[in-house]
Amino acid sequence: MKIVKPTATIVAFLLSSFSFSQSYVGYASDNYSGIHGVIDNPSNIVDSRFKTDINIMSGSVFVGSDYYGLDFSNIFDEDLDIDDSTNLFPSDKNNFFSNVEFVGPSFMFNIDEKNSVGIITRVRAFANVNNINGGLYETLNEEFDEASDFNFDSSNLITNTHAWAEIGFAYGRVLYDDTDHFLKGGITLKLLQGAGVNYFNSPGFSGSYNASTETISTNGSINYGSTIGINDDDDFDFNDLHTGFGADIGVTYEWRRDNGTDNKGLNKYLLKVGLSITDIGSITYDNVTQYSFDLNNQTASTVGYDDAEEFLDNNYTSVETTSKQKVNLPTALRFSADYHIDKSIYLSLLGAFSLVQNNTEYTNKINNAVTIAPRIETKWFSFYSPVSFRQYQDFAWGAGFRLGPLTLGSGSILSNMISKESKTADLYLGLKIPIYQSKN
Repeated sequence: MKIVKPTATIVAFLLSSFSFSQSYVGYASDNYSGIHGVIDNPSNIVDSRFKTDINIMSGSVFVGSDYYGLDFSNIFDEDLDIDDSTNLFPSDKNNFFSNVEFVGPSFMFNIDEKNSVGIITRVRAFANVNNINGGLYETLNEEFDEASDFNFDSSNLITNTHAWAEIGFAYGRVLYDDTDHFLKGGITLKLLQGAGVNYFNSPGFSGSYNASTETISTNGSINYGSTIGINDDDDFDFNDLHTGFGADIGVTYEWRRDNGTDNKGLNKYLLKVGLSITDIGSITYDNVTQYSFDLNNQTASTVGYDDAEEFLDNNYTSVETTSKQKVNLPTALRFSADYHIDKSIYLSLLGAFSLVQNNTEYTNKINNAVTIAPRIETKWFSFYSPVSFRQYQDFAWGAGFRLGPLTLGSGSILSNMISKESKTADLYLGLKIPIYQSKN
């Protein structure tokens, strides 16, 4: 039985992917972001600087943890020792996280001056490990070699790995428009196709390790569930999909300060403020197999410990059940404020906040972040350098550009190059066919 597969898989993925991870930090606030701006706030689809925006291909990944801090400055050295380049920050509640997204063929266009529509296709995967005891994880990883006495409490350990595809039908409308004030709203209704889920939680799980007797005493329980079979090493199956429904909703207000022009190719605002809620919804999976282990008042020897799977099988009893399981999307609240300083110079303040708590089962969550993003923006070219303050005491400084149909950037590349203990990393790439509004 692959009882601890989710935690092991997620952590392995995070470590192997840490040096080339991705996200759209900075780009989404660009008035020429098109489809990617609609992903963050559906109201961006209307009154855009595009007649039509066609996404050919784009991808983003974001990954990190508050347990590992990596020194990227020597990442390309031939004699690199990953252990020497990694700092460890064990705590009572460590966290690992990643998300991967591919935006497939998508488009948006204007019906008329006040209405716009679009179709957005995406494939997404999230992995979270929340509230894992860092000392316990380190000891298990080192197979109890030279371990000292320690106590641990992982009563709220939650992991969730989820992959799904979605087709979004977006609509936006201008709600109010006069010389000084402008308001628009939008909604994206999403058909979800779930490829699978793995989850692992530990209600009341706590204990202690006795180094002199090489034994571990435990209380609580451990539950593991999966849609792909407890004994299988298979990946999620996009040929066996489970249907769900979701939605994004948002509004945008612009203060235009006596701007009487009706030129569709120009940004008319001095200040633009947006608010949205994304990823409302869920997917229900049939026939999820779950194993529940009773660890109450148990003491087991760690002599000869090889892996957690074998250790659980040999020392604890389990109960197998099969049932339906609803998995919620990583619902988030997003805020944006964009100030038009002068001509092509802009300054954005962005906030992304999870509406999912760390101890919520059967769901994923985004990392909370506040970003300040200055940029230079023109019709064919933009450059931005976002500075982010991310959850788990992480600072990130990045850079990116848009050159016609091509977009490339990272929200953390600059800080990763100068920091000795980077905890997150990201990179994004996109290619599209932009058809701009004309400037009269």
